[in-house]
Amino acid sequence: MSDKKLFTVGIEEEFQIVDPQSRELRSHILQIIKHTREPELAEQLKPELHQSVVEIGTHVCENIKEAREDLLHLRRELALAAMESGMRIAAAGTHPFSHWKDQLITPNPRYKVIVQDMQMVARANLIFGLHVHVGIDNREVGIHIMNAARYFVPHILALSTNSPFWVGRNTGFKSYRVKVFDRFPRTGIPDYFNSLAEYENFLKILVKTNCIDDAKKIWWDIRLHPYFDTLEFRICDIPMRAEETLCIAALFQAIVAKLYKLIKQNLGFRLYRRALINENKWRASRYGIEGKLIDFGKQEEVEFPQLMDELLEFVDDVLDDLDNREEVYYVKRILEEGSGADRQLAVWEQTNDLKKVVDYIIQETHEGLELEGV
Repeated sequence: MSDKKLFTVGIEEEFQIVDPQSRELRSHILQIIKHTREPELAEQLKPELHQSVVEIGTHVCENIKEAREDLLHLRRELALAAMESGMRIAAAGTHPFSHWKDQLITPNPRYKVIVQDMQMVARANLIFGLHVHVGIDNREVGIHIMNAARYFVPHILALSTNSPFWVGRNTGFKSYRVKVFDRFPRTGIPDYFNSLAEYENFLKILVKTNCIDDAKKIWWDIRLHPYFDTLEFRICDIPMRAEETLCIAALFQAIVAKLYKLIKQNLGFRLYRRALINENKWRASRYGIEGKLIDFGKQEEVEFPQLMDELLEFVDDVLDDLDNREEVYYVKRILEEGSGADRQLAVWEQTNDLKKVVDYIIQETHEGLELEGV
């Protein structure tokens, strides 16, 4: 993702590795990688901290249509590799009932340092997210886009909410994953920075004082990536369906393109304090798309579907140039059918059986992958 082209898209998804009989997580990543049919895909399938997690990452994609092709191919190949090794992949921000203490840590020097540094906070971080990179051609402009885009991050979190259960309990949250990750340092909504120099000075202080050894250990919900010329959005739960992931990626791409356009026209977008945006983040993680978020300009609560209509109107003039209108408007289906969390909870209410919830997650994860017998 070192390409300096504007508004390229890169997508990273973290999947659960599930035993289809017990429906429990299995520390099985090394076996899955061995069963990958295409050797060149090894670079796009990666282990994570826990061996029951597998990450896929697309190439740098010129547009959302290219991202669709790459993402569906990766999901399909990962699903087949999992099946070959007797497992299934499942896309949800948390597993409904498996416990983090039962999962093996991946033998990797980087993960060893993280566990040594953060102890149980790291071991208990058994969560599954979606990261979206959007290409920018100028890091100074990127900082100003990051400042403004923070406002929209809770809105997209609400759409992605897909983690209502934790260790066998209904948490009452639509995204409990967010609450688990909040225990890490240097997470959440960042402050705004007046310039790239101010941001880089902040990083230098952290490195100088041994808070971090590398800027990658800043895990904010949105960050200027330390190595790639991208803005990286990290707040979302992994959605169940590939179409939901593509919708969210397209929305982030559209938000960046619109804010870039405003800056180039010498127009601004009002900046809000981190503390205010955190009020919306709390509401999004607690209530998802069924709650109200705050419009700080109007200083009033607004129903989520109305906020989405306003967001669609805000980005409308960049969608055709990006050729992502179809993907962005998948929002309407999410609003109609519910987020992943809403749908998981509906299965739970109907069956009172968390194994049935896992079955549903697996089924939805494989939607559109053209696999037989899943």
